[in-house]
Amino acid sequence: MKDIVVIGAGKIGSTIARMLAHSGDYRVCVADRSAEQLQQVEKHDAVSTAVVDIADRKALVALLSGKFAVLSAAPFHLTVAIAEAAAEAEIHYLDLTEDVESTRQVKAIAAEARTAFIPQCGLAPGFISIVANDLSRHFDTLESVRMRVGALPQYPSNALNYNLTWSTDGVINEYIEPCEAIVEGSLIEVPAMEEREEFSLDGVTYEAFNTSGGLGTLCETLKGKVRTLNYKTIRYPGHAAIFKALLNDLGLRHRREVLKDILENALPTTTQDVVVIFVTVSGFREGRLVQETYANKVYSGVVAGRMQSGIQITTAGSICAVLDMLAEGKIPTKGFVRQEDIALDTFLANRFGHYYAQKHETERAAS
Repeated sequence: MKDIVVIGAGKIGSTIARMLAHSGDYRVCVADRSAEQLQQVEKHDAVSTAVVDIADRKALVALLSGKFAVLSAAPFHLTVAIAEAAAEAEIHYLDLTEDVESTRQVKAIAAEARTAFIPQCGLAPGFISIVANDLSRHFDTLESVRMRVGALPQYPSNALNYNLTWSTDGVINEYIEPCEAIVEGSLIEVPAMEEREEFSLDGVTYEAFNTSGGLGTLCETLKGKVRTLNYKTIRYPGHAAIFKALLNDLGLRHRREVLKDILENALPTTTQDVVVIFVTVSGFREGRLVQETYANKVYSGVVAGRMQSGIQITTAGSICAVLDMLAEGKIPTKGFVRQEDIALDTFLANRFGHYYAQKHETERAAS
């Protein structure tokens, strides 16, 4: 059995610990600064807990030393501190951050590391890049790569058509920070929540708009190889207009703690959600312009004996799959590892990656 530390005892961190412990191949220590939060972690023979403040570098390194890997499910602003401690302890590092600047710093840390540093191992960034890169390999030359992902309530019941399904800090960050994109072959930054579009899938109409971080390192990987590359978050129609009013007209983009407090006290959480994944790639193959699409929906369900939301299943399942592949030597075990370095077939064949294909068939339509 391999010893793992999971930083963060929230919804995703607890789900990661449960998945790994129930696999029978991992012993997991869940660390958090909140003893109260740690009390909510499911009791299991393969799960222990530790109260640790990430700011206490010495205590964190001591906790990590001798372990196989640390998985960060902590807020994005703690990413770099955890990565630095992992490098000092000489263990593997994986995280779920969507923050672009944090990932750049993790890459710099990885340059001198003796172990693997694999950021952005969630749904988006994460799995979405694995899918997009896999589709891109089917073309002689690329024209466009369009990536769309959203975690939505199955039964929306408020004006925002939204429920809290994951980190409030993460949602606010991706709605505010600049977004990377490739436009007419050039890597640029575009504003969040702009370039709204509508599309339909399975008879349901959605809107999508720019958000930060979802592309991971794919812009850098495909720079010079594609004309258009962008990532947008999927919501139900009407969400963007209201949220832009909160951020811009009411100035809450400059008062994030106030916005966080409003959202967490006004929007209920739900486990009855659906994760929508929609990736479309077009390009030339044998002289013809061709398009391929990956479309998938993942719903909430029972995992490791407990009902989990779709976003918990996809996010935790993804990082657990990457850890599993790392433990099996199926991905690089040293240096900076990009999500697009992981083969889609290998990911989906993994016991944790299989959650993406377990209930709902993935369709690839070529036209």
